[in-house]
Amino acid sequence: MIKRKQRAGWWALAAIMGWLTLLPAAHASTADHTQFAELQGPFASADQVTEACLGCHTEASKQVMATRHWTWDYENPHGGERLGKRTMLNTFCIADLSNEGFCQSCHVGYGWEDDTFDFSDQSRVDCLACHNTGDYVKKGGWAGWPNEALTDLTQAARHVGSTSRETCGSCHFYGGGGDGVKHGDLDSSLVNAHRDLDVHMAVDGLDFSCSSCHQTESHEVPGSRIQGTAVDAQAAMIRGSQEERNPATCQACHGDTPHEAGAMAERLNAHTRTLACQTCHIPAFARGGIPTKMAWDWSTAGELDESGSPIQRKDDNGHAIYDSRKGDFVLGEDVVPEYLWWDGTTTFVTAETVIDPSERVLVNTYHGTPGAEDARIWPVKRALGRQPYDTVHRTLLRPQIAIPNDTAFWYNFDWDKALAVGTGISGQPFSGEYDFVDTAMLWPITHMVAPSEQALKCGSCHVEEGRLAGVEGVWLPGRDRHQLLDRFGFGLAGLMLLGVLGHGALRYANRNRRKEH
Repeated sequence: MIKRKQRAGWWALAAIMGWLTLLPAAHASTADHTQFAELQGPFASADQVTEACLGCHTEASKQVMATRHWTWDYENPHGGERLGKRTMLNTFCIADLSNEGFCQSCHVGYGWEDDTFDFSDQSRVDCLACHNTGDYVKKGGWAGWPNEALTDLTQAARHVGSTSRETCGSCHFYGGGGDGVKHGDLDSSLVNAHRDLDVHMAVDGLDFSCSSCHQTESHEVPGSRIQGTAVDAQAAMIRGSQEERNPATCQACHGDTPHEAGAMAERLNAHTRTLACQTCHIPAFARGGIPTKMAWDWSTAGELDESGSPIQRKDDNGHAIYDSRKGDFVLGEDVVPEYLWWDGTTTFVTAETVIDPSERVLVNTYHGTPGAEDARIWPVKRALGRQPYDTVHRTLLRPQIAIPNDTAFWYNFDWDKALAVGTGISGQPFSGEYDFVDTAMLWPITHMVAPSEQALKCGSCHVEEGRLAGVEGVWLPGRDRHQLLDRFGFGLAGLMLLGVLGHGALRYANRNRRKEH
């Protein structure tokens, strides 16, 4: 019965892999966009390209404008706070508000540089941000408009295609101001991933694109770190079926009993009741040769040389570890994650939250009851920070950092001005009194999946100082001990040993008696 079940499982997995392998061919475009009269140009501005796209794709802009890629805003169903890149705080570049002209280079629109941006204007939807196939450049400081000197709009419009690692990665690999800075498991090494880095994205293997897992529906992209799917204890999804599930989970393809071969398969499947797949199958993050920022101290920013110019210090590998504009950094490669219980619920500190500056402020908190049905032990990156806060109101502050003027910190190295203008634009109360407070932020680790032979072994956790040494709510043989139970077990083993020895001794003593009979 078990073998039949295993064979059936293998066939199901093979069917899924085959379907994914054939996906590019099955979804190959039936239209050659270079032949379209509407795309022959010339285009004087990017919004003219959008107008041409919408001439055929009439519903596309409406779909995009309903997503968080457009709004950068939504309400947390658990805490009620406004979340999204628009209003959230973090331990990296701190805040988007008052810095829109710089940060919105990663918005799927054009021209969002302040609160006058019209979110209902379809002509501002940037189709090329996700569907270009190269040489489409949106740099920080252009409020989402492409850099005209580096972009041929007509060429870009005529050569549109599906989303790719490059288009998704142009923002998601560079969050926090540089390659690999923020997430730890997302950086440009995934563009040409090898098998040891990511078994799914290996260019000489399965060669998944981002959308192989994050399959969109009406431009809505599943999978979110803000409100994640921590538990998906269900069988593999049947493609084409209508389900209210997140298709970006591991179980969506592998099911909830993914281990089907080997003597330990049943035992390993039992672990899925406690562990996220990522816990064993992503032994470390930042494994592609690009470091991630593990700590960022804004309080040391502003140091200048004798001529009054900003400076930068680098480590032995040429990576910046101090920048006058940003402060000190701690970098990490091949980083072992931290582990904690998570049920997918996350709450956040916002600019309105009153903090306790006497201890490290947790910008976000992962929730999950140890051992609960709806929680699993997850790997996370813990990014430490030190950032400005109002000593009177006791709130984290939003500085203006990156806009080229006399009030942004990168251009004047003056925290008083940067904080006054940043809070003023964002409507945040500011007493004028400030200091710096230690902070921390968690990021789920879910990419850079290693091959099965590199997954964690039993001895990684089932030892006294193993990876799960600090995780409560689970009994780990090898890590956990109960004195009475140990005594009972050793006593029972001792009695069994005595019984065996006694039995052997009696047989030896009576060996000749049997021969006499």
